[in-house]
Amino acid sequence: MTRFHAIFLAAVFLSGCAGTKPTFYVLSAEGSLPSGGGTGIGVGPVTLAEYVDRSNLVIQTGPNKIELVQSHLWAGDLDDSVARVIATNLGRRLNTGNVRTYPWQRDSEIDYQVAMDIREFLAGDDGFARIEATWRIYSLPGSKLVRSKTFIAKEPIASEDYEAVVAAQSRLLGKLSADIAAGIRGR
Repeated sequence: MTRFHAIFLAAVFLSGCAGTKPTFYVLSAEGSLPSGGGTGIGVGPVTLAEYVDRSNLVIQTGPNKIELVQSHLWAGDLDDSVARVIATNLGRRLNTGNVRTYPWQRDSEIDYQVAMDIREFLAGDDGFARIEATWRIYSLPGSKLVRSKTFIAKEPIASEDYEAVVAAQSRLLGKLSADIAAGIRGR
């Protein structure tokens, strides 16, 4: 058992104890959204694997085992947070302030829609956060599929705490955003 694994297991155990005050986490974008108009980008819907789509942080503690960390929670819906971060990152990478998250009011305001299925988005006891996502870009109006790709990446967790886990997951969303932005540019 690695030191990292032992600390995570101890934290999971301790977080389950009664009376523990919950700690809330948010994913962070690479910076703020540019102001002004530009290419209309719509992000969503985002679908998360059900074992990840929880209010708790999820840690994989074995090949076929995950732990829900009881007192370490997402500050909002994880799928909405992922969409918000991806939208902001895409706005920065594509230099547009004209980004929306699903659902938006009118397709006529959107040039490209990015839909995602995220099958893996968690931290492992090996010291890495991982993501596996399939993204699709549609041109609007008309919903014509322009490009589709599966993206897989991992990111080291800088220290042995949950804030570092969320920071690594935020960096993974930055990498995913770069991949999607390249897909939009290369359409």
